[in-house]
Amino acid sequence: MLLLLGPGAPSGGAPLTAEAVPDRVATWNICNPCGGSELNHGRATEIAAYAPQVIGLQEACVRDVEQIRAHLEESFGLVYRVEYGPVLRNWNRCGGLPWRPGGYGQAILSAAPMTDRVSVEYPDGGSEDRGYLAVTTLVGGRPVRVFNTHLAERRQAEVRAGQVRVLAAEVALHDRAIVLGDFNAAPHAPELAPMWALATDTDPGCRPSAASADLDADACTATTDWNSKFDYVFLRGITPGTHRVSPGPHSDHHLLHTDLNRGR
Repeated sequence: MLLLLGPGAPSGGAPLTAEAVPDRVATWNICNPCGGSELNHGRATEIAAYAPQVIGLQEACVRDVEQIRAHLEESFGLVYRVEYGPVLRNWNRCGGLPWRPGGYGQAILSAAPMTDRVSVEYPDGGSEDRGYLAVTTLVGGRPVRVFNTHLAERRQAEVRAGQVRVLAAEVALHDRAIVLGDFNAAPHAPELAPMWALATDTDPGCRPSAASADLDADACTATTDWNSKFDYVFLRGITPGTHRVSPGPHSDHHLLHTDLNRGR
């Protein structure tokens, strides 16, 4: 635990035990390419400081995630299972041999076993293939369907609109669902409307207005280095509790985590 409490640890986040917090979920675009494998111990340190039960990673190379998992277990005693949702095999992004490039896309880490994995590529990824990964696991001791997605780049709103329709149609099939991800869109973006109709974001300041379809963007906590909110934890059939965005040096996105309401 000295590693967590040292000067390199994120402030205010160190758990008291080397166990995952059972009702805590998180999402983080870990940024790729953003440096070499030496970043992975720092990324593991940021995750360990909050020890979520489940975390969705975007822009994730399989090799990087394996190193992060190893650091989490060896340095912090946190053991996570993993499921991958690769959308690319890319040597430039993820290394490997030219004829065996590394997998790139989404990953879900869970302290509990995961079942019923589904990995879907969107029909139109935009300038780069994109998709979502879904699993069933335990959060707060109860089974829940967890989705992790990364939508098309910022200037591709029409593409994102199609992707959100595909994702929302699947989320709507579940009474209890958690949707994690980098949506590459601010909360007021029209293409996010299907998600707002299905679920509630955990940011207490980010709510559709009762009087209009607009959102108060200034009330939403930024999740990126360019002061925009692009990262979300949407909850369906689950009540949010505390919410925190944690800037760090290892990505241009901030790690976002939330504790669910234990009363429901």
